[in-house]
Amino acid sequence: MVLATLEREELKEPEELQQDLNELEFQLFRMQENMKRIAKRWQVIGIEQTKEEKWVIVYILDDGSQCKIMLNDCETAYDGIWDFSIQATYADDYTIHIGDIKGEENKGYGSICMKYLKNHAVDQNVQYITGDIAKRDWDHLDRLIHFYEKHNFDLEIDYEDQCGDIVWNLA
Repeated sequence: MVLATLEREELKEPEELQQDLNELEFQLFRMQENMKRIAKRWQVIGIEQTKEEKWVIVYILDDGSQCKIMLNDCETAYDGIWDFSIQATYADDYTIHIGDIKGEENKGYGSICMKYLKNHAVDQNVQYITGDIAKRDWDHLDRLIHFYEKHNFDLEIDYEDQCGDIVWNLA
C-alpha cells in the first residue's frame, strides 16, 4: 500500500504536491485546535484517516446508561457539534443497543465509529451490539445491509413488515 501511494505521489506535479502538503498542514493545525476544544468536554479515543485520506478525531460519551461514539473532521473548526455519531444505550450488562446513526454517508465515518463502538464493547466486557432496522430506514435498506454485513453483524430482515434486527456477537 505504501508503494502504491508513493507511485501515485511520483506522478503528481510539484504544484500538486505542494497543494497536498498545504492541505495536510492545515488539517494538522485544525486537528490541534479541535483536539483542545473536544478534550475539554469529551474523552478523545482516537485519530483516524478516512478512505479519502482526511483526518478525523473520534471521541466518546459513556455515562453507564448511554454510549455515544462521535467523530469530527479536521477540515472544519469544531463548533460543539459532531460531524457523525453512533448513539446507543446499554440494554443490560451484556448488550449495547444502537438507537441511531447520524451523519453524512459514504465518507467512511460510519465504519470508523463502528470500529470504535465494537472496541469499546470489548473493553466494557459487553458481548452483544444490537439494533433495529425500522420502516423509516427502508429507503436505504441495501446500504444498511451492506454496512452491517461488512462489520460482521447478523441480520434478520422482515421484508413484508419492513423491519429487521441486527446483532453483533463478540464470541
